[in-house]
Amino acid sequence: MRSKAVRSALGIAAVLLALVCVSRPALAVTSVGGVDTNPLNLTPEVKDAFERFYLLDYPGAVARFERVQQAHPGDPQATALLLEAVVFQELYRQDLLDTTFYANDGFLSGRHATQEDPEIRNRVFALSDEAVHEADARIARNPNDIDALYARAWARALRVAYMAMVERSFRAGFGLAMKARDDDEKVLELDPNYVDAKLVVGVYQYVVGALPLPFKILIGFAGITGSKSRGLALLHDAGARGVATSVEARTVIALFLRREAKYREAIEVVRGLERQYPRDFLFCLEEANLRKDAGEGMAAVEAYRAVIAEAQKPGYFASARLELAWFGLGEALRGQRLYKDAAEAYEKAAYSPGASPELKVRSMLAAGQCRDLNNERQLAMQDYKMSIDAGPNTSRADQARRYLRTPYRGN
Repeated sequence: MRSKAVRSALGIAAVLLALVCVSRPALAVTSVGGVDTNPLNLTPEVKDAFERFYLLDYPGAVARFERVQQAHPGDPQATALLLEAVVFQELYRQDLLDTTFYANDGFLSGRHATQEDPEIRNRVFALSDEAVHEADARIARNPNDIDALYARAWARALRVAYMAMVERSFRAGFGLAMKARDDDEKVLELDPNYVDAKLVVGVYQYVVGALPLPFKILIGFAGITGSKSRGLALLHDAGARGVATSVEARTVIALFLRREAKYREAIEVVRGLERQYPRDFLFCLEEANLRKDAGEGMAAVEAYRAVIAEAQKPGYFASARLELAWFGLGEALRGQRLYKDAAEAYEKAAYSPGASPELKVRSMLAAGQCRDLNNERQLAMQDYKMSIDAGPNTSRADQARRYLRTPYRGN
C-alpha cells in the first residue's frame, strides 16, 4: 500500500504520468458516456452472453463466451470473460453464491464442506494462466496497455475468488489479490475514466479494512491497511458507471451493506438489480434474505415462499437452487420461533437434489437445533447424525457431536 508520503506526491506523479501518456501508443479504448472500456465489452456477442450470465443460465453463458474467445484469439479480455462464466458456474453449483455464507466471520475461520472438482479446477487455473500470459505478451510490448492490465487484474481476481471460496486458500489468494489490485490501480492512474477497474480496488480496500486483526495476523498481513469508506465509494462509482462490472459492483455493495446491518440500503440496491434482471433467482432470493435480516418477521417468511413458488413455475427461472430458498425460509421461521416448520424447511433444503455438502451440514445442524427446541429429541439426534455424515471434518459437525451429547437449548 502507498505511504502517506507517496500519496502526497501524487500531484508531481500526475505531471510525469501525463508526459508518459503523451508519448505512449494509442490504445484500443472506447469511450461511452465519458467512461472508457475495452471495445470487446460493447459487442453484441458479449452483451448476449452476459444476458445469459445474469439469468444464471451458466451453460448458455459459457458456450457464448467460448465463441467470443475463439473469435478473438490472443485477447486476454476474451479469455477473462470466459473464465468469469466458468468460475461462477462452479460457485453456483456448490451453493457458494448464497450470501448467508459470507455474512459473518465464520466464513473466514470455520472448516467447511466443499468438494473440489479436479477437472473444473484445472480449467479455471488453465484459463487464468492463459489470460495472464496473453496480457503479459501485450504488456511486454506496451507497459501502459490499459486493456491488458485490466484483463490481467480481472483474471487474477477471478482466480482469487475460486481459491478463497472453494479451496479456502486465503494466504495464497490474498497475495494474488494484491497483484490484481496493483494492476487496476495502474489502470486508474493511466486512465481515471476506466471505471470498471474500480471494482477490484474497491473490494480490496473494503475487505482489508474490514478484516479482523486476528485473521490478518493469521495470514501474515497484519501491517496491510485498507479503508471501508474508500472501498464503498469506488464500488458505488463502478456500480453507477461501470460497463462490464456494474452488476458485480452493486452485488458486492449489497453484501457489504448487509455485513454492516444496513439492511434497508442493501434492499434498495438489490431491488434495482431485480428490476434489471427480474428472473435472476439469486437477486430475488437476496431480497428475501435481507428482509429476514432486517427483522421483517412473517413478511420475510412470505417473501421466501414467493421465491419458492416462482421457482416451481416451469421456465420462470433459468436456474434455481431451491435448497438456498428452503434454508432461508428455515432461518426466517426459526426467527419467529416456529421451530417445527423451520426444521421441516431446513430438512427440505438438505434433501433438495444437488444440495452441496456444505449446505447439508448447515441445514441438518439447524434442523436438529430446532427439533431440540421443539422437544423432539429423537428427530434432533437423527438430524445431527446426518449433519455429521455430510461433513464429518467441519466446524458444524463438531457442534452436532456436542448436541448429540447434550440437547441444544438456544445458547
